[in-house]
Amino acid sequence: MTRLNLALLLAVLASSFYLVTLQYESRRLYVANERARAQASRLAAEHERLVAQQRAQAAPSRVQQIAQRQLQMRPAHPGITEYVALSSTEVAAGGRP
Repeated sequence: MTRLNLALLLAVLASSFYLVTLQYESRRLYVANERARAQASRLAAEHERLVAQQRAQAAPSRVQQIAQRQLQMRPAHPGITEYVALSSTEVAAGGRP
């Protein structure tokens, strides 16, 4: 009977240690999962912010303003436009001389 009690005691102790280990691992994984979700949320918010910033940087009015200010470009109008006429041989060659 003593051997049976000792064997059962060891089985209960092993089972309890295993249960505690599983609970610890479960809590650790839960915390890691929550951290990953929080990071995913932060990254999604940052992505949205960067997409909005990219849209603002690529706005046609901003591009035109930078082209005029930094590159000294100006809109084309008939007074400054030069037209080049192609000869008939160039037209036959597809626009190549």
